[in-house]
Amino acid sequence: MAESIMNTDREEPLDKPKLLGVRHLQYFLLFTSTFVAYGVRIAFNVGIIAIVSSNPLEGVPTYPEWSSKKNVMLSSFFWGYIAPQVLVGELAKSYGAKWFLTGATLLGSVFSILIPVFAQEFGYQGIIFCRVLQGFGQSFLFPCVHTLLSKWTPINDRGKVGGFTCSSRNDDINASDWIAMLAGLFFTFFGALGIAWTILFAFLGTESPSQHKSISEIEKNYIEHGTDIDTDNKKLRTPWKAIFTSLPFWAILICHCGENWGYWTLLTEIPSFLDKNLKFDIASNSLLSALPYFVFWILSFVMGATADFFIRRKVTSVTASRKIFTSVAMFVPVVALLSITFIDTQRFVIIFLLVLSVGATAGIFCGYYINHIDLSPNYAGALMGFTTMVSNISSLLAPLSVDLIIYITGYQETDRELWNIVFYIASIIYLVTGCFYIYGGSGDVQSWNTPKERRADVFNYTNDRIKDT
Repeated sequence: MAESIMNTDREEPLDKPKLLGVRHLQYFLLFTSTFVAYGVRIAFNVGIIAIVSSNPLEGVPTYPEWSSKKNVMLSSFFWGYIAPQVLVGELAKSYGAKWFLTGATLLGSVFSILIPVFAQEFGYQGIIFCRVLQGFGQSFLFPCVHTLLSKWTPINDRGKVGGFTCSSRNDDINASDWIAMLAGLFFTFFGALGIAWTILFAFLGTESPSQHKSISEIEKNYIEHGTDIDTDNKKLRTPWKAIFTSLPFWAILICHCGENWGYWTLLTEIPSFLDKNLKFDIASNSLLSALPYFVFWILSFVMGATADFFIRRKVTSVTASRKIFTSVAMFVPVVALLSITFIDTQRFVIIFLLVLSVGATAGIFCGYYINHIDLSPNYAGALMGFTTMVSNISSLLAPLSVDLIIYITGYQETDRELWNIVFYIASIIYLVTGCFYIYGGSGDVQSWNTPKERRADVFNYTNDRIKDT
């Protein structure tokens, strides 16, 4: 297994900029990119309940004959999302992430606006077509975001910045006039917002601190001092052999797969569970489906700031911090979901446990999710691309697994036994993959982050910097 070249637990430099700077604008732009992307992505997950409803609201077109195609439509996003991930990471490293992220966001936004049109003109196949293209566009999102974060974020800020920029992963609560969504306006809203974002990012987004025209030397030095990224990393060939023999990389990959299974099980199936089993109406369903992700959003800020505070004050090492918050994200849902299987009629206790289960997973953003940058600032985008590609096989399979369970057992969505099986499976996957991360995870920069011929120089330089701080 590859070994780490350095320990990244060091104090931040004394010349840290005190005021808001250029880097904060970049963080805000990346935050809004994920906000737009997940708004585009997730609106459909609740909207599908109304789309296939046999009891539509007045004036709202619905297609109850498509109910058997629901999970196929839910999973179709990932048909376009999975395959390009590794290539995207390489492209972002070699040619820069800014314009790939801009173009990809534009693509997804346009086809968000077109979903109601394609549904009316081409049936459920039209929806699938739009979702596949949205998935392809969003395959650029996290490899590009991680590439940019690796250039703009010092290690002592990674927890809160990672939590902030990626917290919109679940932020479907913030756009919540679901009646407007049912009429097609919700898709249009996020599509228009995404188009506006691409224009803004084209003018204000910057590839790296060294390329920004007005950044101060103090701020640029502070960022570059804490990133450990090779300024000439575009010319570096990604060392895939070393990566694939690295235990900390496998810890991230396996944990990413497990968390994605649990996350997408809950995200895609909570609306159906509330509707079919707990008998909440569509309006209540929409609000209750969104509540866990609002709590998630709040906790992502709290946990990220806490993780960075512990690292700066040397309460924990980077490695310990990543493992602690990943444990919260992976093991709290196990307890909550298993508890739900023992409760029959207390609907609001079940809602509380669902909120707890989803909210706790905010720990991923200052845990394994930002850990790619810890292991290898130079190849963070490529690592994120690969783990996202593989882990999203879980995202694709999770909603389809419900159909498989129905086929094997004969249970229907109105049967509590079906949901108990779904929650058992998610709990086991959370538990096993979380334990593997605790065993193999690391917060240290790995030796393969730097080419062999330069490792001695980098190692000596890094040690000198640690002594200086």
